[in-house]
Amino acid sequence: MLTVIAVPAFQDNYLWLLVPDDGRNCYAVDPGDAAAIEAALKTHDLVLAGILLTHHHWDHTGGVDDLLKQRSIPVYGPKSEQIPQVTNALSEGDSIELAEAARLSVIEVPGHTLDHIAYFDSASQSLFCGDALFAGGCGRMFEGNPRQMQASLEKLAGLPAETQVYCAHEYTAANLRFAQAVEPNNQTLSQRVKDVASLREDGKSTVPSLLSDEWATNPFLRCSQVEVQSAASNFAKQSLTSVDGVFAALRRWKDNF
Repeated sequence: MLTVIAVPAFQDNYLWLLVPDDGRNCYAVDPGDAAAIEAALKTHDLVLAGILLTHHHWDHTGGVDDLLKQRSIPVYGPKSEQIPQVTNALSEGDSIELAEAARLSVIEVPGHTLDHIAYFDSASQSLFCGDALFAGGCGRMFEGNPRQMQASLEKLAGLPAETQVYCAHEYTAANLRFAQAVEPNNQTLSQRVKDVASLREDGKSTVPSLLSDEWATNPFLRCSQVEVQSAASNFAKQSLTSVDGVFAALRRWKDNF
């Protein structure tokens, strides 16, 4: 099993330390800020044994070089020319054994970037998805197309309901404001908005989220729902019924919301 430690960084990033139950060794997910990781290692008396990257954006990779200066540890990540530090390139279906009872499966999720991957630990039902899936939303498409992104989200949505979604940003409140514009009659969503507002007022994180909550409130996972299709069609000023078309309209709408 894994213990997961959140490491806040920059204005709204979450870096993650994964600590298998076998001791002090840990693994950093998307360490964009080396100083934040070093401070967390000291606070929790941990030894960095490896680095896991989801994609090449600077706020996910910017701390790698500094963390490697006095360490010889593996760097796991996607096959990408934009991440030269990767020592162990990963593809769909690969896995990483962090400890005897901690094995992460690799899922390719292109869309936000073409090289994006996610990591899933079935034992703890924990998903580390970078900027692919957010609490209440999903990442912008900087490199991929709507069909790729929607297919990637379908993969993630197919994980167990109890999956804990560890995304990389505290965007939840803003994402849910958009979700309410799409589904103003979704009562489960209305309650989630209140719960998130309460957490943020208390200075608490909204991440991780439960995948079952994403199914019920995240419009990008609800493109087959009638109210979502209707809202997307109204925005696009044309009838949309295909999941790909609804997703594309939602993403354009959110980009300018």
